[in-house]
Amino acid sequence: MVTRRNALAAGAFAAAALPLAAVMMRGSASAESTPTGGQTAPRTLSRQAGRMRAGSRVSGTSFPVSHLGVRWAGDNPLRIRFRTTSGWAPWQMVNGCDGGHDDAEVGGHAALITAPLATGYELDAGGADAVQIIEVNTVDGLRELRLAGAGRGMPIGDRVVPVRYLSRAAWGADESLRFNPDGTPKFGADQFFPVQTVTVHHTAGQNDDPDPAGFVRGLYQFDLDRYGDLGYHLMIDEAGTVYEGRASGSDSQPMFGPAGADGRPLMISAAHVGGMNSGNLGIALLGDFTSQQPTAAARSALTKVLAGICAVQRLDPRAATTFVNPVSGIQLAVDTISGHRDWLATECPGNAFYPALPALRKRVASLLR
Repeated sequence: MVTRRNALAAGAFAAAALPLAAVMMRGSASAESTPTGGQTAPRTLSRQAGRMRAGSRVSGTSFPVSHLGVRWAGDNPLRIRFRTTSGWAPWQMVNGCDGGHDDAEVGGHAALITAPLATGYELDAGGADAVQIIEVNTVDGLRELRLAGAGRGMPIGDRVVPVRYLSRAAWGADESLRFNPDGTPKFGADQFFPVQTVTVHHTAGQNDDPDPAGFVRGLYQFDLDRYGDLGYHLMIDEAGTVYEGRASGSDSQPMFGPAGADGRPLMISAAHVGGMNSGNLGIALLGDFTSQQPTAAARSALTKVLAGICAVQRLDPRAATTFVNPVSGIQLAVDTISGHRDWLATECPGNAFYPALPALRKRVASLLR
């Protein structure tokens, strides 16, 4: 059987070593958009289900659940199963990518699970007796969010990287959720810092997801009450589409805000590595790469994006550095392009994908020649 994943996975790192000019434009070039023909996205339905104990069962939900956000403490594994019109589905293990603000307590686990429009669910939480749940539906809300076009390139500084790109307006971010009625941000003013490192994640979500934009909207809803916005700067799906993550201002630039003293654009501080965010860009591949590799399309897009970031920020992708948090002063020796587990005790970006990071760094460096 030929799946979407198998078709995309053929020829990993298919684009052989190319000079930087071959993979991105610079100067006055801008990312063009593909018209959407008046397409809209539904507003996300959500409900805080509160804290649940091990063995808890929800027999009925307020609306069919497309995604379930779960947070829990401790090292016990968490399992969950869903009930649909076909009955109870098998148990599944819950994996996640644990982020956090610089000022948040590091620890605990979080995951967004894709659900089959479930009307019930049951937890097997081991010794975890304080599991926090948010129920999300990204498909059935009122279709009130008008979508912008998909870009045929992503702007990074003075360059445009040739990838399919969805800005926040293109994947359906409801920007009103980030603000109070008087227009002030709910979670404080944005902070911008020079880029020191880039950290690669996986979301540990569903592979072969038929609606990755829906997952991004669900993750946005899940992250809002924890981080005030998405914790990642960028996300990349299995088809190689790049999604703008955390909002960084009113311009068309993802990730970046004003220029720093040396002329390099400063990055918006996000929430993807607790205690180590200020100066650390976070890029997440959508999917779970614990036991399988990302698709060729996803890795190709990641490589191009990393090359663009390194070019604009004047970073050496094969170097190591001592990251210094400019807010707290905390330091850590890491690779300039690192995996989440290089910072904290986590399996992210997956046991299968993490060993491929040295080859990824080499591939990015080849694009900068």
